[in-house]
Amino acid sequence: MTFETGTPSRRTALRYLGIGGGVAAASSLLAACSGVQEGQQGNQSSGKAGNFPDTPDWKFVFVNHVTTNSFFVPTRTGMADAAALLGIPEPQWTGSENGNVTQMANAMETAINSNVAGIAIALTDNSAFVEPTKNALGKGIPVIAYNANAANNYPLAYVGQDLYLSGFLMGQRIAKDVTSGDILVGISQPGGNNVQPRLDGIIDAMKAAAPGVTVRTVNTGAEQAGELNAMTAAYTGNQGAKGIYAVDAGSTEACAKLIADRGLTGKVHGGGFDLLKGSLEGVKSGALDFTIDQSPYLQGFLTVLYLYLYRVSGTLVYPPQTDTGLTFVTKEAADLYISADSKFEGGSKSDLINMPSSIPLPPAQTLSR
Repeated sequence: MTFETGTPSRRTALRYLGIGGGVAAASSLLAACSGVQEGQQGNQSSGKAGNFPDTPDWKFVFVNHVTTNSFFVPTRTGMADAAALLGIPEPQWTGSENGNVTQMANAMETAINSNVAGIAIALTDNSAFVEPTKNALGKGIPVIAYNANAANNYPLAYVGQDLYLSGFLMGQRIAKDVTSGDILVGISQPGGNNVQPRLDGIIDAMKAAAPGVTVRTVNTGAEQAGELNAMTAAYTGNQGAKGIYAVDAGSTEACAKLIADRGLTGKVHGGGFDLLKGSLEGVKSGALDFTIDQSPYLQGFLTVLYLYLYRVSGTLVYPPQTDTGLTFVTKEAADLYISADSKFEGGSKSDLINMPSSIPLPPAQTLSR
């Protein structure tokens, strides 16, 4: 069984903990933790993390752009797991259900005014969170970006996929299969920093590798329920399309269903992002050539860990930029994801997953000089 990886791959994601001294602190923390002590009340946390000092019940807040979207189930699991490990309250999950930037900014301001211990923000907009971030930092509240990043903003670090690179690598993969004609690419929030860079990467890669291909963008909307209708309408108007792709979780699942329902498996190519059940089943059936795993669990778990370390060290352990990587999940690997149904990828099971007898060789490391 093999997993096709991009550069950098998610297997190297934890390597980035070493930037800014994070790896030593994280290793000590994880080795020292022996579980959460129950039944303790008062101003101290419900459990002490190993040899770390007792801490207050630090409240962290995650501000999200699509709070009910199933993509973020493993992100929420990750942040809850990290909080339990550290003996602090589970972070609050707030923001907007449909990508409303004003609602997100208001949620962030509420968190700041409540003097929370730390904020995680998906920087889906270039300007809306600049002043709130400055205000938070000015009050001693650390801010970390996750899932989406933005230029000219001021988070301490970003935890998430390199979005443009992921789109570019996806475009290079598409160009191996489609060299002329039209392809449809669904995008839930055109212009949003969580998805637009992927689309930009695909377009740039196709211009370089397959200039005979025209990319037709499909605005599928931020609500999952409408994404299939949008993709179906786009295909109905362009039935000569050679490929049906997407740059977000819900639209990818819609692509899989559209291809299967219209009997297009093996006739058109398809692919996209993330690990929703319908997408994985689409890869297994051959409706999709691939879907891309960006490790959303790490985006929750590591963000909480970094906020905690930054506070417990009094800012000495600075949070590192962390690329959570990408893995092309293809047909031969889809079964593992589906059968495991693991909480680490949005499933319902917390079971230990057995290691394989051998580990595929990752790409050789490259070092900058």
